[in-house]
Amino acid sequence: MRRLFIIRHGNTFASSADACRIGSRTDIPLVESGHAQAQCLGTWFAQQALPIHHLFSSPLVRARQTAAAITDATGHDLDGTRDWLGEIDHGPDEGRPEADVLARIGAQALADWEERGIAPDGWIVDAEARIAAWRAFFAQAGEGADLLVTSNGAARFALLALGLPPRKLRTGAFGELATGPDGAVTLVRWDERP
Repeated sequence: MRRLFIIRHGNTFASSADACRIGSRTDIPLVESGHAQAQCLGTWFAQQALPIHHLFSSPLVRARQTAAAITDATGHDLDGTRDWLGEIDHGPDEGRPEADVLARIGAQALADWEERGIAPDGWIVDAEARIAAWRAFFAQAGEGADLLVTSNGAARFALLALGLPPRKLRTGAFGELATGPDGAVTLVRWDERP
């Protein structure tokens, strides 16, 4: 059986900071709490003693730092980065406070994004390519565990690729999928924090 763990990077903002849309154009590092989340993830994966087959990451520094904590704990090297694991581009909303984003795009557009993965006007997502990349990855043969460190914006397309509605993946959390003997991929759990 092949197990797939989709891992969201740790926090990039302190809890006192105002929430804003940060995507692919803003390559920021983890904050202290994000490093702690990454270390918790690394410890958890090391304790599972999983036979890690691959560990891939988004190219963004926040994801690579999270992956580094997992490599430090498990001893499995990063197998590389994948562009399709990168965060989406929030276009004119990049770096903007959440209230400003809501005022620009409206509640329905935000609901369409959260509930169906339909990107608001001006966001650069390339949903078809992302879904195709997830499906291609799911179709690969293998045993053991594949760990993919990514962002919430990119992780939602894993679920869409399975025909499931998108769901939020909190910072420092993971989802698990499993491939059965028939090659079918099923959702085991989502948004779990160690």
